[in-house]
Amino acid sequence: MAKNLANMDLNLLVALDALLAERNVTRAAERLLVGQSAMSSTLARLRRLFDDPLLVREGRGLIVTPLAESLIAPVRQALGIIESVLTVRSSFDPAVHHRTFTISASDYVTLVLLRPLIEKLAEEAPNVRVTIIPVSAGDYTEDLRREQADLLIVPGELFPRQAGYVQAPLFSDAYVVAVDAENPDVGNEIDIEKFSTLPYLAYQSGGRASLVDLQLDQLQIQRNVEVTAQSFLIAPLLLRGTRLIMLAHRQLGLLLAEQHRLRLLEPPMELRRLEQVMVWTPRHNTDAGHEWLRLRLLDVARELGGSAQER
Repeated sequence: MAKNLANMDLNLLVALDALLAERNVTRAAERLLVGQSAMSSTLARLRRLFDDPLLVREGRGLIVTPLAESLIAPVRQALGIIESVLTVRSSFDPAVHHRTFTISASDYVTLVLLRPLIEKLAEEAPNVRVTIIPVSAGDYTEDLRREQADLLIVPGELFPRQAGYVQAPLFSDAYVVAVDAENPDVGNEIDIEKFSTLPYLAYQSGGRASLVDLQLDQLQIQRNVEVTAQSFLIAPLLLRGTRLIMLAHRQLGLLLAEQHRLRLLEPPMELRRLEQVMVWTPRHNTDAGHEWLRLRLLDVARELGGSAQER
């Protein structure tokens, strides 16, 4: 084993990580700032090393072989360990240092959590910039895998623990029934019968039902769906002047209620809270700036009243 490692170019691991992430020779080459022919030669070396094609053509694209799939997590972990060994841990002073962080998050998380974070950074970290990108539909790890995001914030229910990624609880939120403040059909309370009868505003993401609607299905609670929205942020804004009802995140409802004339009621059924987690790659564990960002997010989450530390 020692002889094999001594004779191996560890840069091959970097190329392998890029190829497994991009699943495209051209994009992997662009990511590592090398020519396509050089990356093709590197792929040929990797195939000889592992005695496996690693990437095979299917239709117009490439897919990973079973062996390559099994290498994704250990290669990423190995690179993270090597990087932590070679990188001298330095301090991060948010008042002085320049840094840009990219966070992948939903519009709901952006308004409830990241907006107050940005407000604080304007004074505490004037040289820190935050870029917010939408969560990738389907494969939530795509932006992390391709190094297009430093941090992912997503419901823990949608992101079970995976090898090659680190996650930590961030905050949780309850659900409320939201209606127009002038809705004549709803008083200060609502029962399940009325909930099931009144016109219902549902939410979908990428054609998939929301987590709260999946809960209602499990509870076998009927809904009279009249409108379906594709954004949790836009959906409550559709209630004004209508008889529609919807289940909204409490923190979002509290932010929008006064300006958009909404009335918030306790749901007539028992619902699990929505748990948000932050996810990152191991190579960021010892990054002082990244650690500062994670701690700052936890501070803001604690101010929401639903942080992980308070439960």
